Amino acid sequence: MRKSKRNLFLAGLLVLLLAFPAGAMAIELGPLDVGGAIRANYLIGDYEDEDPSAPSSAEDDGGNFVLDTFRINLDYEQDQWVGKAEYRFYDGYHFLHTGWMGYNFDEKSQLQVGVNRVPFGPGPYGVSQSWLFDQHYYVGLSDDMDLGAKYITSFGKLKMDFAYYVMDEGNYFGSTEDSSRYSYDVVNESGDGYEEEHQFNIRAVYPVEMGAVKTDLGGSLQYGMLDSNGPQDDGSHWAGSIHAVNKFNNWNLTAQLTYYDYDVEKPDGSTADLVQFGAYDFPTLVAAEAWIPAVSLSYYLETPQIDFLDYMIPYVEYSSIIKDESDFNDSEMWVLGAAWARGGWYIYTDLAYSNGNDFVGGEPFNDSYNNRFGDNPNDEWQYRFNINFGYYF
Repeated sequence: MRKSKRNLFLAGLLVLLLAFPAGAMAIELGPLDVGGAIRANYLIGDYEDEDPSAPSSAEDDGGNFVLDTFRINLDYEQDQWVGKAEYRFYDGYHFLHTGWMGYNFDEKSQLQVGVNRVPFGPGPYGVSQSWLFDQHYYVGLSDDMDLGAKYITSFGKLKMDFAYYVMDEGNYFGSTEDSSRYSYDVVNESGDGYEEEHQFNIRAVYPVEMGAVKTDLGGSLQYGMLDSNGPQDDGSHWAGSIHAVNKFNNWNLTAQLTYYDYDVEKPDGSTADLVQFGAYDFPTLVAAEAWIPAVSLSYYLETPQIDFLDYMIPYVEYSSIIKDESDFNDSEMWVLGAAWARGGWYIYTDLAYSNGNDFVGGEPFNDSYNNRFGDNPNDEWQYRFNINFGYYF
């Protein structure tokens, strides 16, 4: 009864939200725009129904509606000065997503100072267009927010990003020691672990045209230090990536190949093969050294003949964490889905299939499943079907 009441309430809430005007605008206060978003998920998949009196996402339970996030956005622009801020609320925890001020030196050069997106990979979300991202995101190598300064500029056609980060984005409000944050970082859950500091990034992207195919070829490098809070020595990490975004008419084929290495120790001074990461108020272990191939194919479909739809983007994506440690199982993920847009609405429908992702199958807060980016002992293929309803204003 409790499950059905909750699902009925949330389904009713979604119907109410769908009745919102399609093109609601942000509030303008002089040079400041105030906006935001509210999102909810329906998910079903290979999950356990451990408590029949509580909602679950198990296949036998018919899936579940859950609140994804509520967020507030601030956008500032006056003369050459610009700024962005975003704060997100989830069920049981909340944190700063973005918070920076910047200056436009000219049309092609901008400086950002504060919590901003680390320049690494082909775009802000790696190769991915799905709600679940690709595996780069879960090891802190796409859509990663840190505290520091980023300079964006161009030399002719060559686009460059240079960045220095004092530290990660920080830990905010939740139940874990250091994992209440948006993007995946090395976190100090034990009190004697590592913390990120002094990170340098450089990214270069050069456009080329081959007939009707337009390609953005790029490379990204990252190097940073890890401050030890225990008996082990300080560590370091680096990552390198090559990437290409290919566009042909409405087709988009994006590919990326990345290698990363974390030089960390256990408290006894021996080399560690696993690194403590965390995000979304949930710590998880990640392999210290790995390759990540990722590819995404999508199509932008205009829908002028459909009144209730502006456009849709079907896509298929694949990514894998191929670990250097031979005893570890790799972590692969496929996503087949589509994004649907109308006015302020943006809806993802995703079918994900993975043998190593914390958000696909299992019980998210079960200890046996918080090592799927690490040695991944279960190595079990599981699925998740997810609909994310997002209203942006």
